[in-house]
Amino acid sequence: MSDEYEMTYAHPDSLEGLLQRGRGLGAARALQNPQGAAAAVYDGIRREWRWDGTDDRSLYLARLVQDLKLSLTPIVDQLVGDEESCLRACHVLELLALAGSDEAREGLREYVRRGEHWVRVLESVSAGWPAEWWEDLGDVARARIGGEAELPWPFEPWKRFGIHVQSRPSTPRPSLTGLSTAELLTVLADAPAEDAMECEALRALNSREPAEELIPLVPSLATADGHRPLLPLRRAVERLGTAAVPAAHGWAQDERPWLAQLGADLLADHPEPDALPGLVEDLAEQWAARTWCGPDRTARRLARFGSDAAGAAPYLRRFWLCTPHSYERTAYLEALAAINQEGLEYVYTESLWDCEERARLLGISSAPATPETLGRIALLRDDPMETPEVRAAARARLPAPSGLRRT
Repeated sequence: MSDEYEMTYAHPDSLEGLLQRGRGLGAARALQNPQGAAAAVYDGIRREWRWDGTDDRSLYLARLVQDLKLSLTPIVDQLVGDEESCLRACHVLELLALAGSDEAREGLREYVRRGEHWVRVLESVSAGWPAEWWEDLGDVARARIGGEAELPWPFEPWKRFGIHVQSRPSTPRPSLTGLSTAELLTVLADAPAEDAMECEALRALNSREPAEELIPLVPSLATADGHRPLLPLRRAVERLGTAAVPAAHGWAQDERPWLAQLGADLLADHPEPDALPGLVEDLAEQWAARTWCGPDRTARRLARFGSDAAGAAPYLRRFWLCTPHSYERTAYLEALAAINQEGLEYVYTESLWDCEERARLLGISSAPATPETLGRIALLRDDPMETPEVRAAARARLPAPSGLRRT
């Protein structure tokens, strides 16, 4: 990662830098200084601050707009930008509409009637809103679709509107879900290379308890040209865990690059005691290079050593504080919890305001039961913008009201 790109982010301890990274502390500081935070919040919607597509920001920013009582006019105006800018504004406005904002709801509906990127916006709102909020736009969609260069793909709302869509050429997947585990293993042993049945059998196995009988079949589960593993295989091998480690020593020495890499990765994920110094050194080097993609895997490997990996703790804390790749933040916190839990109560509490769903879930399960945290968890439980998983976890964490029993 180049220093030039890295330096586009503000300092990680500044309000602007915290908001760019989606840190919970950024939201807390913004609430203390709404006027000073407004420009940075709008900038977070206007510009793409996510490190990659796995990072979350829309809900974080929508909450800030709501909590700071910011005007929605700049966000609605952003809809007229290029497609990416339009969709960033769209995703924030969608959530604000769910929270009760008529201005957000009507702003998106009006954009569908007149805006350039109306197809993507209509697809997005139809996926997130109740049908009664958008199904009356059918006449608009039927009138406008003729002006599009390409027909849309077969998602809602087009089928409901009776609009012809593009067909996706595909071969139907064979369904193997009714087969026993032994029968699925037989399919893997007998099917031709890269047969669709093999991939479907692996997918079916990945939804069940790991089967050690898969281990001797792994070297044969490659694409027809022998250059790559079948797509579901890596997940299947990872689920086998330590049971596959003895075989992985042999795979790591194989002349086929894909199998050697698979074996090496599995061994690295289940390191021997003598691997600890090298892993700490790897994490230190990743920090020195400001490598924001990948240290989460190193963190998970270090977590297996528990307190013996204390030398990694300073680097894990730095990554948690500074990374712009918010999706990896939870891995650093989980590794710290396995190695040295000192001072993590505050980190768990901050995570309740984090942009990432996984971080909020960890905060719900682990933050101390103070009035502040319980109040925040109650807000997450009742927030119509929040994900179903977070709301469910919040309901499970909070004590039942006096005199009532959970059902």
